[in-house]
Amino acid sequence: MGAAPAPLAWAEAVLARQRGYLACWTPVCLSAGIGIWFGLQDEPGARLYGIAAGLALLFLLTGWRLRRSTLCALSWAGLLLCMGFLMAGARAHGLSAPVLGFRYYGPVEGRIVDIDRSQSDRLRITLDRVRLDDVTRVPERVRLSLHGEIVAPLAPGARVMTTAHLSPPPGPAEPGAFDFRRHAWFARLGAVGYARVPLMLASERGAEGAWLARLRVRLSAAIRARIGGDAGGFAAAVTTGDRSGLGRAANDAMRESNLYHLVSISGMHMALLAGFVFWLVRAGIAAIPPLALRLDARKIAAGTALPAAAFYLALAGRDVATERAFVMVAVSLGAVLAERRALSLRGLAIAALIVLGLRPETLLNPGFQMSFAAVLALVAVMGRLPAGWHRPLGLARLWMPVALLSLTSIVAGSATAPFAAAHFNRVAHYGLIANLAASPAMAGLVMPGAVILAVTGPLGLDQPAVWMIDYGSRWILWVSARIAALDGASSAVIAPPGAVVALVALGGLWLVLWQGRGRAAALLPLLLAAGLWARADRPDLLVSETGALMGLMTEEGRALSKPKGDGFAARVWLENDGDGRAQEAAHDPVALPRHARVLRLRLGDTRIVQVTGKTALAALTGCDGADILIANQADPAPRPCLRFDARRLRETGALALWAASEGLRIETVAERAGRRLWSQ
Repeated sequence: MGAAPAPLAWAEAVLARQRGYLACWTPVCLSAGIGIWFGLQDEPGARLYGIAAGLALLFLLTGWRLRRSTLCALSWAGLLLCMGFLMAGARAHGLSAPVLGFRYYGPVEGRIVDIDRSQSDRLRITLDRVRLDDVTRVPERVRLSLHGEIVAPLAPGARVMTTAHLSPPPGPAEPGAFDFRRHAWFARLGAVGYARVPLMLASERGAEGAWLARLRVRLSAAIRARIGGDAGGFAAAVTTGDRSGLGRAANDAMRESNLYHLVSISGMHMALLAGFVFWLVRAGIAAIPPLALRLDARKIAAGTALPAAAFYLALAGRDVATERAFVMVAVSLGAVLAERRALSLRGLAIAALIVLGLRPETLLNPGFQMSFAAVLALVAVMGRLPAGWHRPLGLARLWMPVALLSLTSIVAGSATAPFAAAHFNRVAHYGLIANLAASPAMAGLVMPGAVILAVTGPLGLDQPAVWMIDYGSRWILWVSARIAALDGASSAVIAPPGAVVALVALGGLWLVLWQGRGRAAALLPLLLAAGLWARADRPDLLVSETGALMGLMTEEGRALSKPKGDGFAARVWLENDGDGRAQEAAHDPVALPRHARVLRLRLGDTRIVQVTGKTALAALTGCDGADILIANQADPAPRPCLRFDARRLRETGALALWAASEGLRIETVAERAGRRLWSQ
């Protein structure tokens, strides 16, 4: 009887040593519940939701009874985990919207709600209030790439029409790859496609509710009119969130140099804008002694910077990254108003809870993971610097800003590097140099210039601000182009197994949040993640969902069966292989010889034949001696082999094949993705 409480006493003693830091684990527990929901193979039913709700109630009652004991933290952790699970399910079902179930070609009419650029550098629009001919369940939103002439003015709120090809949101390019269907589900995007005919104005009806979006377009156009070329596109992107004016070459250079975070409005932009407004107001009050003696300049500055940041959020369009950045800045300014530390682990935990509470799906977003990882690392490191470091004396005033910029770049870059490599399969080797060279222009010219432009623009005194933004933008683009042009500026890395990101996040969180000797346990998930990544296994053969493209792994890398077509699948395969080649360079007619539209290869002891085109498929005798037949057309003829024709590939999705000693192993997208709301 006396030995029974020993484990509980030990647990209570361990938790007692973490007092003061347990609150910082609340978003971690909530994230665990959200992650469990997203990680399920099949859509949970009412029974599983009922179990989660019952456990949540049990944890709540237990935590209340143990509220005077440190052990109540375990009950609250269980409650948060269940709540995360339930919140993710409620959010997914609450966003349910029709998804196009077939390929459609015909008239499309709708209201423009967003304008951006596709990866092929085409202008792209998102429409709501959609009308399609002879479609019973019309998608709530449709996204179109514009390949034809644009007759209508591209302004949010305008109702436009065209003739377009539409299809359901595509599945992963290979089993386990990024699932665009999940992203589309939470964006209520029911169809994607392209239009090759002119886009024309249908009516102005609906524009009255899009005044802010139209203001964004007008401001972007005004900035690009005053600042030419990619510099104008960059300036518009960081001030209004409109990235449609930035060319593909500039985008690629920003990515290669690890400066793309300057293009997407994130915590850095929001913090720079709010920080400049805060400094401007506080300096203005301090310059007037009667006001400085009677007013709390810090609170007034924070109260002014908060609505400025809110307007920036509204102007930039309230996408996920901008909303997340605003929440983090708002929490920091709220801490100043409440006379608390502006940057603290608790403040960061509150920001994470708000973001996850509003949009649980952002947990899987690379921007969420990278931004919180960067800020968490910065708060942890800055909190361990010696007292008075921010008030340097003597010569230290000269080198301290450079040292601080270097430190923040190293810390933030190190914290985000594993997530960037895992999600984007790229490592920028000169990112530190690029950020050291470009960040001062962003902080000292572009963002202050944007604030000054907002104040002086209506008075006709905008030229100095325009010069600041222009020169700052051109310098940043010049740095990105020069760094990207260096030999070895970046390298590709192989895609890690799915558990690696979670293990890296757990190890990093444990390293920062856990207090005492137990912090060394963070090495376990980090080492496990490194081991799994090092042993990542790529498929021996990949087959696209269309059945028209195949990729065979060889000693020289993956050989592709054709130089063009199925470009998205080819790019994803090569990126996940850690291969930086383009599709045309990876095409190898020797490794994958094709004769009369028939391709034959052997994988281990398995013979595989791929046939493209109706004529070649109709002329094929049986399976041509193959064990597996792959065709990009529907094949009604009986065949004495395992067959993946166009009809079956639409059901299974792309294929991944491994040659093993026990035989060929085949995995399909449908098997890997399971039956979720977005994949059914």
